[in-house]
Amino acid sequence: MDSLLLLQVVLAVGAGLLLNLTPCVLPAVPLKVRAVLREAGERPSVRLASAALFTAGSVLFFAALGLATALLQWCWGVLFQSQSLLIALSALLAALAIVNFSGRSLPLPSAIATLCGRRFLEPFLSGLMSALLSTPCTGPLLGGVLVFALTQPLANIISIFVAIGVGLAAPYVVLILRPSLLRRLPRAGAWSKIIQQSFGWLLLAAALFYAQSVLPAAWRTPLWVALFVAVLTWVAVTLWHAAEHSTRTAALLVGATAITFAYLGSGLGQSADTTIVWQPLRAADVATLPTLGRPALVEFTAQWCINCKVLEKTVYEDHNVVTALRRTGTLALQVDLTRPDPTLEHLLASYGGVGLPLAVVLDHKGQKTQALSGLFTSASLVRALNKVGLRENSR
Repeated sequence: MDSLLLLQVVLAVGAGLLLNLTPCVLPAVPLKVRAVLREAGERPSVRLASAALFTAGSVLFFAALGLATALLQWCWGVLFQSQSLLIALSALLAALAIVNFSGRSLPLPSAIATLCGRRFLEPFLSGLMSALLSTPCTGPLLGGVLVFALTQPLANIISIFVAIGVGLAAPYVVLILRPSLLRRLPRAGAWSKIIQQSFGWLLLAAALFYAQSVLPAAWRTPLWVALFVAVLTWVAVTLWHAAEHSTRTAALLVGATAITFAYLGSGLGQSADTTIVWQPLRAADVATLPTLGRPALVEFTAQWCINCKVLEKTVYEDHNVVTALRRTGTLALQVDLTRPDPTLEHLLASYGGVGLPLAVVLDHKGQKTQALSGLFTSASLVRALNKVGLRENSR
């Protein structure tokens, strides 16, 4: 293995570790925690087998994705443009939520359970699901590593993708192998059951998030409202029956979290000073970019992109960003890649994008002045807008 490839593999492992901190992996947290807690009291040989299977699930997915990326020249995150995948993923997450509420293991046909062992299949599926849910965030996080990978032989590409899977699984493998680290957490009790049940609501929210990409737009708000009401009802019932202070505190924490996310998602805090008027950029409009005659901010987004939604509720609603857009006369354009579109995907690649989210600042000739990928700050976007504004004023 040459030194450059070794460096890229190390960076890929590091990126896999960092993926555990991104919003994309949030829906997988209940699965990972469940896998860790199930093995905490088992003998070392069982924990070792579970850790290996958890890693195998993550590595198998990324190895297959690396192979497909190399052979099909996939753009990162293209899997989530498939309606079939989104429907299947939403159904699976909803089923996992129901299993989580019941407190039981995954229901499997008896033949499979006998062949594989029910509790050994669960860590494998947990690793597999965690890897799948992380893919929309991985492209922007890896960036140059993926660009390098796609220029390499097939074996090198798969090595880099496998390294991502190893990094993603590593923290949970350590906890499975060293359950003594969990002793630093508060002792389990009634409150921990409340937290476990709250993971079920998180899984249901994840199922709805991915399902909304294939549902009619008119259904989205009512479904989110129904889920919010269901969570608050569960919190109220839990508080009514709770006998311990810790249980009431856990329930209130879940309720406060639900209210916070509902407020952020509703847009109630928006005003004219924090609202960007986006104009859709369609495939037919791409040829007009060089003739705009003014700077432009192009956002590449999708309904299934969690990081995109985070940016849209934070950075793009920042007063300083909106002010910079207006001061520089920058046109805000939005590219929706929820569905496959070769022209728009080619535009993404032409700006050096390997995944979503991506924001590109253009000058009046439609030339890229700066691109921001992954999660970025308001300050970095303001600097990019000010930079293009200065260039335009000096003409």
